[in-house]
Amino acid sequence: MMCKNIHMPTNLALDDRLIEDARRAGSHKSKKEAVTAALEEYVRKREQMRILEAFGTFPIDPAYDYKSERRRNTGHAPKRSLRRRP
Repeated sequence: MMCKNIHMPTNLALDDRLIEDARRAGSHKSKKEAVTAALEEYVRKREQMRILEAFGTFPIDPAYDYKSERRRNTGHAPKRSLRRRP
């Protein structure tokens, strides 16, 4: 989960060329914007990797019928036809 609007002052020795490359690649207006975008992307990627690692680790219920779930009434109003009536 990403936290928004939390600012922490930091002093980091970062590769200026790399940050400038990232800024241009992402069309970011500032170094801060480029670094923030890179960190958000890094976190998203790690979360996706955790999900992928979990794939196949949950037991499968052989009695589960996904087709019956599709047909089940979800409580939504029926869709109206877009065809014009004669």
